[in-house]
Formats: sequence, C-alpha cells, structure tokens
Amino acid sequence: MQETQRLNRYLATAGIASRRRCDDLIRAGRVAVNGVPVQELGTRVDPASDEVFVDGARIELPNEQWTLVLHKPREVLVAASDERGRKTVMDLLKDAPGRVFPVGRLDYRSEGLLLFTNDGDLAYRLAHPRFKVEKVYQVEVEGTVSRADLESLRRGVVLEDGPTQPAQVEFLRKRKTRSTIQIELREGRKRQIRRMLGLLGYDVVRLRRTSFGPLAIGSLDPGKWRALDANEVRALRRAAGLDAEETQ
Repeated sequence: MQETQRLNRYLATAGIASRRRCDDLIRAGRVAVNGVPVQELGTRVDPASDEVFVDGARIELPNEQWTLVLHKPREVLVAASDERGRKTVMDLLKDAPGRVFPVGRLDYRSEGLLLFTNDGDLAYRLAHPRFKVEKVYQVEVEGTVSRADLESLRRGVVLEDGPTQPAQVEFLRKRKTRSTIQIELREGRKRQIRRMLGLLGYDVVRLRRTSFGPLAIGSLDPGKWRALDANEVRALRRAAGLDAEETQ
C-alpha cells in the first residue's frame, strides 16, 4: 500500500518546482486536491487515489526520474519564462527528456554548473543549507584581494540577513588589475558571493560555479546540458545523505 506524502513533496516530485516554491503555490491558493483548493502546507495526499491540480491542470508523478547538468552562460535567467523577453535556462532545455526544475539558482550575470531534476527529495537536500553540500566558485574581481580580506571571507562576514558561515577560500592568480579567488560555500543565499565581496569593497567581474558536491562542470560547453549517469546520481544522493537514510 502506497503511503501518503506531503503535498509540497508530491508537487516537487512531479517536477513542478522546488519544495519551497511549491509551498508558495499552495499559500497562493493555486493548488487543489480532488477539486478543492488547499492552502494548508501540511496537507497530505495519497498518490494512488488523490487528484492534484495546479492552476487547473492535473499533475501526475513521472514514471522516471531525471537529473541533468547545464553549463549556464552569462545573461541567462534561471526562470521558466521572463516578461522582459530575456533568454531563460528553460530555453536551453527544450530537448530535455521531461519536466525538470533547477536546484538552487545562479543569478543573471553568473555562469557555470546548474543542476536540474524532477527528484524532489534530491533537489531539497542539495539546495537546503542544513545538509551542507558544498558548491565551489571561481570569482574574478577588480583589484588585489588582501590577505586580511581572504581571512575575513574564511571566518564569515555579516550581511544584512545575518552572518555567513565560514568558507574555504583560496587565492588563485593575479593578472594586471584583476585577481581570481576560489570560494567553497555550504550555504546558498541570494547573490551571496557578490554581497560578501561587495561588503569588502570588491567589484565582481566574473562569477563561475565549477562544482556542486561531487559533480564538476568539466568540459561541458556553455549553453549545453547532459543527463547524469547512474554513478553520478548515486554520488549526489550520497552527498545529500539520501543513500544513508534509505538503507536504515
């Protein structure tokens, strides 16, 4: 007998959006169960018998799960669509095997590794700071980053939404008037690296995510995507602590 599950998990597993975004849809009254609109976040559904709708369209769980990696170029929006007509990541995934949603975000001017999946549990674990899955970025800034500022980044700085967690930071190189550093984070606030460096007086010229947990961008060209193989998916699940839970 199939167990009931929380509505936000059902929607995330169906590839609608991340759990947090699904909570927003529920609060907004855009979700109905068996024809009745619901706004209670704790609502549970039985996948075997309940009918779930978003904006009037029936939602069903996929028969397969997919996890993809995209090399996001600069000036591409992480969104399903854009009222200003800007290119979005979904424009680059038109040939994807099914509906997927992004894991976390990269801002409009940032580039690099971006994961997509229709596995709601995996997406939740990878994106939530509680599970501390590391993400590595190479950041080019104007000027030379001082040793004192590198140490400040390592200890954590205080932003308007609170102190950041300690980060692993490495100075990579200096070329003319610019320098490049590598930052490893285990949290993911909006525009966090740009805000951290801006607080210390540095303008970010280029920001590129090179890895997410055990997965590296490798030789994947900007604008291209590929499906992860079974070993890569297992490695991501281990990094998110899912395999350990499933064997208990």
